[in-house]
Amino acid sequence: MQARAAEDLKKRVTDGLVEAGLTYAGAAALSTPRRLTLAVDGLLGESPTIREERKGPKVGAPDKAIEGFLRGAGLSRDQLEERDTAKGAVYFAMIEKPGRAAAEIIAEVLEDCIRNFPWPKSMRWGAGSLRWVRPLHSILCILSDEAGASVVDLDIDGIKAGNTTRGHRFMAPDEITVTGFDDYAAKLKRAHVVLDPRERAEAIWQEATNQAFASGLDVVEDKGLLAEVAGLVEWPVVLMGAIGEEFLELPPEVLQTSMKEHQKFFSVKNPKTGRIEKFITVANRETADNGATILAGNQKVLSARLADAKFFWENDLRTAKSEAGMSAWVENLGNVTFHNKLGTQAARIDRIAALAREIAPVVGADADLAEQAARVAKADLSSEMVYEFPELQGLMGRYYAEAAGLPQEVANACETHYSPLGPGDDVPSEPVSVAVALADKLDTLTGFWAIDEKPTGSKDPFALRRAALGVIRLVLENDVRGSLWKLNLRGFSQHVVKDGSESDLLARFKERLNELLSRDLPTADSEASEELEHALKIPADLLSFFHDRLKVFLRDQGVRHDVIDACIAMEGNDDLTLLVKRARALEDFLKTEDGENLLQGFKRANNILSKEEEKDGVEYSYGADRKFAEDPAEQALFDALEAGGAAISPAIEAEDFAAAMRGMAALRAPIDAFFEAVQVNAESEIVRRNRLNLLSQIRQVCGQVADLTKVEG
Repeated sequence: MQARAAEDLKKRVTDGLVEAGLTYAGAAALSTPRRLTLAVDGLLGESPTIREERKGPKVGAPDKAIEGFLRGAGLSRDQLEERDTAKGAVYFAMIEKPGRAAAEIIAEVLEDCIRNFPWPKSMRWGAGSLRWVRPLHSILCILSDEAGASVVDLDIDGIKAGNTTRGHRFMAPDEITVTGFDDYAAKLKRAHVVLDPRERAEAIWQEATNQAFASGLDVVEDKGLLAEVAGLVEWPVVLMGAIGEEFLELPPEVLQTSMKEHQKFFSVKNPKTGRIEKFITVANRETADNGATILAGNQKVLSARLADAKFFWENDLRTAKSEAGMSAWVENLGNVTFHNKLGTQAARIDRIAALAREIAPVVGADADLAEQAARVAKADLSSEMVYEFPELQGLMGRYYAEAAGLPQEVANACETHYSPLGPGDDVPSEPVSVAVALADKLDTLTGFWAIDEKPTGSKDPFALRRAALGVIRLVLENDVRGSLWKLNLRGFSQHVVKDGSESDLLARFKERLNELLSRDLPTADSEASEELEHALKIPADLLSFFHDRLKVFLRDQGVRHDVIDACIAMEGNDDLTLLVKRARALEDFLKTEDGENLLQGFKRANNILSKEEEKDGVEYSYGADRKFAEDPAEQALFDALEAGGAAISPAIEAEDFAAAMRGMAALRAPIDAFFEAVQVNAESEIVRRNRLNLLSQIRQVCGQVADLTKVEG
């Protein structure tokens, strides 16, 4: 809230000043837990006088129209000027707005800013009407120039602006008089207040790392916690304390999470053992005993917190090592609803396990291990530790799976199957982990697609865009090959096809599903019933959603959107790894001179061909005959297309897109020479049709690589 408030203060005040005609050279906003500060440099002493010419009604217009114009302009009739225009005599008004002193404008702008400040939470106190995040005690507002400093006349709910402030609440609470920003910042520092949050953060980190280094330890980096702690203190005093011996065997992540969430402590680890052994706390004052009392109090509270964590850990370990093991937790998930239309967490685990088994061969994983991992991956959601610290889900699953004696691949999948959660998150690479992670995300996506809970606009309450991006990264970074559409179908079928009695629609869907899974292309049955047709289109619609997310992902990596569209238009677009491989090769080719010129030649051929096909009402795709070639350039193009087709087709089949692009590059010169030497629309109708069919060959040969009609340029 502090950082946002500082930016809001800066924007609202500077925007108001500029709107009133006061320009400035620079502005900076700073914050502490007890104050918001804005310093504006190079502000004009007064706003300039503005002269505006305003056109009014015609001379002789009704009095009411003229009077309305006068009221708006703030003038009397004798101040109007008559001028002849092309439409007759018209009244004009010259409006002059005199400049105003900076102090007057500042007072208005600041009062409006304070009274309408966009705090996410605010309160009203006493008898006043002002709302603020906490009771506002004072306003310091000084306007300085060469002549000196003056207080801006401002009174908000009895709080009058002045030139005084106070230092640290305990260490220097007396009133301080200041003459300008530099004086203000310097005197506050002497009064134990560091005004700049970045300076406080740097001081905290430097002192924390120095103290840890002196003990042969390392501070666990946490930029979010550092920013938060820097916002809690005005005069940071770093203290390092020890963690009780009885807690040192807790998993380091448990210690770190407990100390961060409950106490805002930094964790200090032993680099040799990886154990968290000490903590860093940041006090807001210096004390006569150098923080000993503060540290003792913090250690007492911390011990109580860690005792709870230890209790949870030991109870959970007993469960994991018991005869029932983690299956007891899985059974409990039968009482936890995932979504009211998608069943319980236990039902979801059954679906993920089945899907992970299907995916395992695709990613090179052992099917039995993949299913086993999927069945226990979410078991820790029932554990006491994860109930207390939900952010540890997955990680605790790994610890408990290891304690239960499960294979290491299974334990690792428990931790990593949620990943990747964001653009900067690591992607699982172990085959079993990849299988479970894909199954988890695909079940989420197909499930919410099945119940028509898709993202709309900026709304995505179930984080489906993130899940789709996770699937994309898992597929691409692990070089996973295969039809994503078929995986969509398999996942979707588990939400539609149930065990036991089936309606006629479900029975027909299962039959049609098996048929579709044996094919290579996503398709729906045009002869199917309306309900079945709708059901079969859902996985294809989800594939389209993946393509949209893939466009965003590749655009962020610099791949042109039109290149992606050109590759999505090709067969095999449900194999994302193949699709991206094709797109990157085409992107690289189009950056070359051959690629750029060939694209122009292709577009010229395609434009002529499309125009003539539309005019003639026929499709020129029956193959050109070499015997009708009249020009050497025409003969050369026949040769080039024959050689190009022979080179490009096998390269595409072998997925050697670099070789396919080299085959495309060889067509550039013959196509250029053809258009320079030959007129396509020859007088002879036979020659004309033959040349149009030759252009069709260009389109067909080049179209093997990508749909170049979608490429701009």
